[in-house]
Amino acid sequence: MKKIWTQCTKELAQFKRDRLTVALAFLLPLVYLLIYGFAMRLEIKAIPLAIQDLDRSPLSRTYIERLFATNQFQAVPWDNSFSNPNAIATPDYAIDRGIAKAVMVIPPDFTRRIESGKTSTFQVLVDGTDVNNARVIENTIRATTDFFLQSVGLQPTNQLVAARVRLWFNPGRKESLYLVPGAYALILWVYPSLLAALAMTREKEQGTIIQAYAASISAAELLLGKGLAYILIAIGQTLFIMLLGSLIFGLRLVGNPTPLFIATLIFLMSSVMFGLYFGVRSTTQAEATQKVLSIGYLTGLLLSGFIYPLSNIPFPLSLISHLVPVRYYIDVTRDAFLRGTGWSGVWFAPLALALLGVLFFIGSWRGLRKMQLPE
Repeated sequence: MKKIWTQCTKELAQFKRDRLTVALAFLLPLVYLLIYGFAMRLEIKAIPLAIQDLDRSPLSRTYIERLFATNQFQAVPWDNSFSNPNAIATPDYAIDRGIAKAVMVIPPDFTRRIESGKTSTFQVLVDGTDVNNARVIENTIRATTDFFLQSVGLQPTNQLVAARVRLWFNPGRKESLYLVPGAYALILWVYPSLLAALAMTREKEQGTIIQAYAASISAAELLLGKGLAYILIAIGQTLFIMLLGSLIFGLRLVGNPTPLFIATLIFLMSSVMFGLYFGVRSTTQAEATQKVLSIGYLTGLLLSGFIYPLSNIPFPLSLISHLVPVRYYIDVTRDAFLRGTGWSGVWFAPLALALLGVLFFIGSWRGLRKMQLPE
């Protein structure tokens, strides 16, 4: 134990002397937290919508006002959007040139047909480049149309079946409550592992790793000493970004915080061991950085449920997602800051994280043991 602690204090002293590493540990996670919290959006807003109202009646104008009252659309004036000196303006002109995401054409007999009890149709063109956004636009227009018909008395309200929908956990649809806990997991996966990998390869580049090979310290003690140092640094990173998340985005713990505390400690251990694994198997810091970012960051971003639901991941990538620790820790953070179900909802996550951490440690130990000189 004394050898492990000595190795740990040595790593902490080297960390404090390297200002660039300190900046990497705290400033870059702050930048990523702000980017994920403020710049990333999952729900499209201010959709450019151009409307050609050929009816120009009070009913058509009321309908148009109702569309823009949803705060989902941003009006694009028809005259400015379709100013085409070389050709006749057509509804698809604005979509073809990216001026609008959707175009609506209300026919001249819109009001007359409705008042006579006939069905009035209008044309809607939607940019289908982004399938998810196209679906949002279509559903919003359909829902707004139904609400408009009910509000003006053109559609009966005495339906036999009526759904009363209420959003649970996040009724205000505040995206930061969903994105920031996920950002915690991604940041605490990438940066502690990156620091640990750089620390291991730095000793190889500087030649100081020979001292460890020639000393009586074992491979397990060397890994545990380095790992303990960077776990302590990772705990500091955790407190730093979660405090900022609380101050900037207003996140608060809900329910029992014990699963978060225990799972965080296990997750940080897994993150550091992941970095040491690639540090042992890399000869330069550039190589270690590339491996950690290309494998750790990409899988954590795309195969963890951070942005895309896990059910959308196709086979066989869905199998790989079970080996991504970020996947399990995201469940813990979103439960701790959003749902608050406690152990009953996330009991499996700490077990999976502990198992993956042990596997990373064994892989690191086997690689380092081969590199050490025989006693």
